[in-house]
Amino acid sequence: MKIDSEHLEILAVIVDKGGLTEAATALGKSQPSVSRSMALLEQRIGMPLFESRRRPLRPTKLGVDLARLGSRIRIANQEASLMIQRFRQGHAGNLRIGGTPIFMDGAVSTIFADFQSRYADVNIEQFYGYQDTLIADLRNDALDMAVLPLHPSQVPADLEFTPLLSGLNVITCRVGHPLTRRKAITLADIEPFTWIAPPANSPLYRDLERALKSIGCEDFRVNFSGGTLASIQAMLAGSDSLTVLPYSVVFLSRQTVPLEALPLKINHPNRELGFLVSKDRPGLPAIGKLADFLKAEFQLLQTRIEHEQQVTRRRG
Repeated sequence: MKIDSEHLEILAVIVDKGGLTEAATALGKSQPSVSRSMALLEQRIGMPLFESRRRPLRPTKLGVDLARLGSRIRIANQEASLMIQRFRQGHAGNLRIGGTPIFMDGAVSTIFADFQSRYADVNIEQFYGYQDTLIADLRNDALDMAVLPLHPSQVPADLEFTPLLSGLNVITCRVGHPLTRRKAITLADIEPFTWIAPPANSPLYRDLERALKSIGCEDFRVNFSGGTLASIQAMLAGSDSLTVLPYSVVFLSRQTVPLEALPLKINHPNRELGFLVSKDRPGLPAIGKLADFLKAEFQLLQTRIEHEQQVTRRRG
């Protein structure tokens, strides 16, 4: 026997409210409509749901039991409606986000943590990769968003790039490094020190090579390479080695790792950190929430960095 679940929901409200008129008001329906629904339900099951000629309405034993089921259905429907509403509003969902390792670990992951403190029902799956892999995964629907540094000329026509932060690299060392006591640093000053190199296939490795060439350092000694940001930070903190990192990563790392940017001008990458999404494939509403959150947080970070640079220039 197939029973209309809506009729059971209406029955549950009638029993809960104690009458047809009260139930109609609670449901936003007319009283005749509610009465017809009960007549159809009784006709369907072939037994009465309310005791005859009793006022106020008194449900039969069957009416009570079916109303209990109707109440469960009503609660489940309300939960489903709320769930759908949260997904539509971007307050829930499953997001697949890929990005370059140094930026993801050094800057973006802390922003993800703040985002999820506000939107706890948005699940983020994080993946690592570089430009070619990330773009391919976006096109294959394996990612919803990619966070990476790009030059405008590198943005594919089928993808949309939103810049977040200008490219700015610095030579980095531990706090208390011998070079931090010098106001002016020359090539001869840095020649005795070894270097930590990012993974060879990363954009940051090429940035390191270009940066050192820009200050005349053609031959540099690498004593550690290919590690994660955590291992690079640990090597920096425990040695006198140097490396090149995005200034935003150094800036944010200071909360946990005592790093310092040396006052040495180097060539900066002609790129901007930003995020890529597909133009042709509509994303989940939660992607829009995350995109807005990233833009706001990186704007705040840019302001903080600019303020620190102004303070540093005034002190110099």
